[in-house]
Amino acid sequence: MVVSATAESRTSPRTGRSDVAVSFEFFPPKTDAMEERFWDSLSQLAPLQPRFVSVTYGAGGSTRERTLRMVSRITSETGVPAAAHLTCVGASRDDVDAVVRGYADAGVTRIVALRGDPPEGVGHPFTPHPEGYINAADLVAGIRKLGDFDISVAAYPEKHPNSADWDDEIDNLKRKLDAGADRAITQMFFDNDDYWRFIELARKAGIDAPIVPGIQPIHSFGQISNFAQRCGASIPDWLAKKFEGLENDPETHAKVALDVAGEQVRQLLDSGVREFHFYTLNRSHLVLELTRLLDIEVSA
Repeated sequence: MVVSATAESRTSPRTGRSDVAVSFEFFPPKTDAMEERFWDSLSQLAPLQPRFVSVTYGAGGSTRERTLRMVSRITSETGVPAAAHLTCVGASRDDVDAVVRGYADAGVTRIVALRGDPPEGVGHPFTPHPEGYINAADLVAGIRKLGDFDISVAAYPEKHPNSADWDDEIDNLKRKLDAGADRAITQMFFDNDDYWRFIELARKAGIDAPIVPGIQPIHSFGQISNFAQRCGASIPDWLAKKFEGLENDPETHAKVALDVAGEQVRQLLDSGVREFHFYTLNRSHLVLELTRLLDIEVSA
């Protein structure tokens, strides 16, 4: 059984790690070489028996066909539960519903439902399609009408750039869960205090659904810094200093990355968290190293 993170669990003693669950996020590969790495990484992580692996959905549905192809193949060939991302940017309800039905026809019953970012980027106003879903809560409600899906939604420990304040942020999360989502998965964060502060606000608002921490191993500090800037996540000064001068030293970079992510995961474990979502960037090495900290046994 997976124990969802609560504010009260911060002081709970560690009771063992046999109940830890993990999920992994991938993106659709663009080239044959990238696809080979995708399947290699998935094969390395599959023995960990993840709750699911998810495949992202490009801006405006730009990877629609590739996402469907990947989750269909994962479902049919690997035995690993697959979750497909879905957004409502630039698409009518009919178009989005057709994608959902395509997932169902492929045997995919897990969806990560996201409003999606406007074409101009995070921080710009979002304008729904005239005949589309207006936000993520509306999208979740629409998916619920189409079938018995397991639905995850996004949560933002540092507040989404479009949220006016924390009340707005928490109200939006509550609307998504009340519309039928099963859990929330957080955007990447590097300060655990941000996560716990968010959990406390959510629980005070009556949200009792699991809020799974999204963990981003830093394969490339420059790349992750760019991601963070675009999505509204922060890079603490102490973290930036750890990677100073390591651009051309991949071995030391990897050791620092493992140390940073390992400490973050270890602190969350000690505070009672028993479920993690790892952003893999289609790479398995650091994630495999991290799962050793969770004492998850790899099948022979």
